[in-house]
Amino acid sequence: MIFPQSRKRTPAEQRIPLPLPPALHYNTAMISFQNVSKKFGSHLVLDDITFYIDKNEFVILTGSSGAGKSTVIALLIGAEKPTHGVIEVDDMHISDMDTSTLQLLRRKIGVVYQDYKLLDKKTVFENVAFAMEVCNEDDDKIKERVPEVLEKVGLLHFQDKFPDELSGGEKQRLSIARALVHNPYLIIADEPTGNLDEENVRGIIHLLQKLHKEGATVLLTTHDPKVKELVKGRMLTLEKGKIN
Repeated sequence: MIFPQSRKRTPAEQRIPLPLPPALHYNTAMISFQNVSKKFGSHLVLDDITFYIDKNEFVILTGSSGAGKSTVIALLIGAEKPTHGVIEVDDMHISDMDTSTLQLLRRKIGVVYQDYKLLDKKTVFENVAFAMEVCNEDDDKIKERVPEVLEKVGLLHFQDKFPDELSGGEKQRLSIARALVHNPYLIIADEPTGNLDEENVRGIIHLLQKLHKEGATVLLTTHDPKVKELVKGRMLTLEKGKIN
């Protein structure tokens, strides 16, 4: 797939779709990377990559450790800016967003990390609730929503436990629950099974597949061959800064 040469678009242009091949309608794309490069100092991590992910698609981004998968995610959530190129999520140009707009967008992107990023001194319930509290959600909404997502991931009966009382698989389920609390339309799972045994790997993949069937777009990064076997989805490979 080839896009026109990228340049920085004016605010008025940001809502104007860039041309895509005739077989694709622009409005079907949830994620669009167009001629994106990223350097850290003199080190080129991503080299003019172009790819798209449709709405309600399950896509696996593979590549060896250090290939740049986490950099792709950092660019998607606006934690890093591309050196060159255009990145759009749900037709919105990420690089030009101000901080407040970016924070609003991030509420609709659920990110799941390999290392869980849990708050050790908060209970299961409080870990999920915290994601709503920092967005100034009212107490009644928190009390209603948190049990819903805990039940969805199978942790409602653990709501009063602390993270150090959970297994690796349960910690990852808690991380997913927190990512779901704002009803995201895009779920990004960054090596979510890297620290898990085979049984828990299957459980986490099953949960992500369930969320996909319920309507979410899912981007899963992995270098684990077991995950590639379990997931039936389109696969992108990142190697030497290029998408294959």
